[in-house]
Amino acid sequence: MAWLEKLALIFKDKQLRNKILFVLALLVVFRIFANIPVWGIDLSNIKNFFATNEFFGLMNVFVGGAFSNFSIGMLGLGPYITATIIIQLLTMIFPALEKMYKEEGEAGRAKFNYYSRLLTAPLAAIQGYAMLSLFQKQGLITHLSPSIMICSVFTITAGALFLMWLGELITEKGIGNGVSILIFAGIVADTPSEIRQLILGWDNSKTLSYILFFVASVLIITGVVFVTEARRNVPVNYAKRVRGNKIYGGVATYLPVNLNPAGVIPIIFALSILMFPSLAAGFIGSIVHNNLIINAAKSVSTFLQNVWVHGVLFFILVFLFTFFYTAITFDPKAIASNLQKMGGFVPGIRPGQSTAEFLKKILYRTLFIGAFFLALIAILPSVVQGITNVKAFRFLVGGTSLLIVVSVVLEIWRQINAQIKMKDYDNF
Repeated sequence: MAWLEKLALIFKDKQLRNKILFVLALLVVFRIFANIPVWGIDLSNIKNFFATNEFFGLMNVFVGGAFSNFSIGMLGLGPYITATIIIQLLTMIFPALEKMYKEEGEAGRAKFNYYSRLLTAPLAAIQGYAMLSLFQKQGLITHLSPSIMICSVFTITAGALFLMWLGELITEKGIGNGVSILIFAGIVADTPSEIRQLILGWDNSKTLSYILFFVASVLIITGVVFVTEARRNVPVNYAKRVRGNKIYGGVATYLPVNLNPAGVIPIIFALSILMFPSLAAGFIGSIVHNNLIINAAKSVSTFLQNVWVHGVLFFILVFLFTFFYTAITFDPKAIASNLQKMGGFVPGIRPGQSTAEFLKKILYRTLFIGAFFLALIAILPSVVQGITNVKAFRFLVGGTSLLIVVSVVLEIWRQINAQIKMKDYDNF
């Protein structure tokens, strides 16, 4: 089989094999990190809370159980993702920041990432303090003295920065996006124990429900793969150009427009935004002593943790963030300008502004379908779980988890495949 041959090629290529082993070693470090608890915290009541609270349970899935372990990496990559969202939102307000990100190439994106890193530290400190204060108010942890609180916040902040650094190290190896891979590792971390629990807790009276659950899961995974890989190919021709005694161009190709150009980023963004108000409500309730404000903060937190409210808001945010992120990363005017500079044109469409309008029209037609699919897949598996009343693997329960797992696997395979082909070209 072709994929077996490619696996053999991967292990024969020393450079590629070392990259994969390095990434696997970092994932082991990540899993060890997720199981080191914060000093001075009693964990007796926390695990039960995460087992019964759906909202915080979902947050716990994305950090591989680090929340329920009250690990030094309990915030995961949430502060870094939130910082990136804030900086990207600022590009729509400050033209200089937008110019830096879109027009200055690699140097501009490096500055953009630098600002995101700077913002990560204060956000991690605020989120860490908010989480500790919230858990104190809930009675999950004992009251912390000021010295232990400060040490705990510094520890949690350092943990978030360390995970950010691990993610960047993975990205540098070219075997996928480091942030996505660490989230993927957190999601699938407990899969072996979940398989064991499913086998030990097998109930013959629920056989039909088990069958329906797994059939629905296979269909959803198949749909995720097909829509993730789907694209609209826009035909592009290049005019012949004569330079000296050589003729360039004169070829026909296509410009691929993905049905979902944003990948899993909108879902990660939406989840981070949904987490923030609950943390802010807990933070406000801990520093303000006015009963009216405390009750209002508790009401907001309870409202956002409602299953139906969370589902509706999640659907809307994913849909909107798909358009927002695509607007930042996919610029029809820049693509049309580059095509015109290289002598390319879409058959039947004038180069320049007309091409940009044509690409924008195609983009938003396909994007509407892709955004709706992303939002639907984010909540659909939870609906299936509610109908069948079967709790199996974590990445099959949450649509967000499922989409991230499938997308990350496909992205890793594409990048490895590209490196294999590059190696073949070098040998040729």
